[in-house]
Amino acid sequence: MQNRFGVRTESGEDLSIEQTDFRVRRLRLRFDGYVLNPRIQYYIQLGFSKSDLDLDGGEYAQPIRDAIIYYYFKPNLYFGFGQSKLPGNRERVVSSGNLQFADRSIANGVFTLDRDFGFFGYYTLPTKGKAQYQLKGAVSTGEGRNPSPGDYGLSYTGRFEYLPFGKFINSGDYSEGDLEFEPNPKLSIGITYNWNENAARTRGQLGTYLYEKRDQNVFIADAMFKYIGWGVMAEYFRRNSLDPITENAEGLKRAVWVGNGANFHVSRMLSRKSELAFRYAVVNPDQEIVNLEKRAEEAILGFTRYLNGHRIKIQANFGYGWLDAAPELNDYDNYWFGTFQVEFGI
Repeated sequence: MQNRFGVRTESGEDLSIEQTDFRVRRLRLRFDGYVLNPRIQYYIQLGFSKSDLDLDGGEYAQPIRDAIIYYYFKPNLYFGFGQSKLPGNRERVVSSGNLQFADRSIANGVFTLDRDFGFFGYYTLPTKGKAQYQLKGAVSTGEGRNPSPGDYGLSYTGRFEYLPFGKFINSGDYSEGDLEFEPNPKLSIGITYNWNENAARTRGQLGTYLYEKRDQNVFIADAMFKYIGWGVMAEYFRRNSLDPITENAEGLKRAVWVGNGANFHVSRMLSRKSELAFRYAVVNPDQEIVNLEKRAEEAILGFTRYLNGHRIKIQANFGYGWLDAAPELNDYDNYWFGTFQVEFGI
């Protein structure tokens, strides 16, 4: 459960409150275990808040977030069938309960692969030294959560991860902030590529529906570093489509969100219970869609008090956002914002 209060100003100069945000941001139930045999495992996650149900911008409620069955051939080789997060950018695959800010970055919002339904595979290459090499892949619908039958093409995702100094404590390469105070430097570098045939939405598995389907691809590179309470995470995104703009009979246009983005975090544990973190993120649309999508930046300072690790924590974020189109359009929107959130997990 995540309960939130947030505010946003009219502009960077006008500090009067333009928007307030009182709500249950997330309310979720998660189940996992095995049936018949420990090799056959399942993971189910249901969401009940308005944003969990995709009712903020979607047309109908979607309570099913994850519903997947895994079969483990070996501890380092397993496959899944169902709906789950694609092996995409690191911040997205990090559980919402393990974030060091109240929400993920704007770069994640534009370029993430998110959830999809299909076949998944995971393999950790056996090595003699500390270094680890991980391969992850998926063949999925490309239409996002709970897709309806249709004539869409498939989506193909591949990811490679390299951990030169070995495993993180408690899977810390997918948990933000160095709560474990890694005694030795730990680094994970990841590269993802996704090809989505006949995608129906502006951001692949997410976004509004295009007037015509388009092929699109996404490249992602990211890294996580932790050492004695310091944490650094960085991500780079690039989405391409040969003909991104679609148009209906009335002349209205919608486009694939082509362009690039970046996300950077640096954090320091002030004590075993308190953390200070900074994030900068930016998204840049390609020139051909600047009349339809805006360039955006955000800078956020965050403080977290961990009462029981990531399970029970109090978060306060304060930041500044820039939102603008091409300079020649003279269309700018800068603002301050703040968020207070309490997370309670069982």
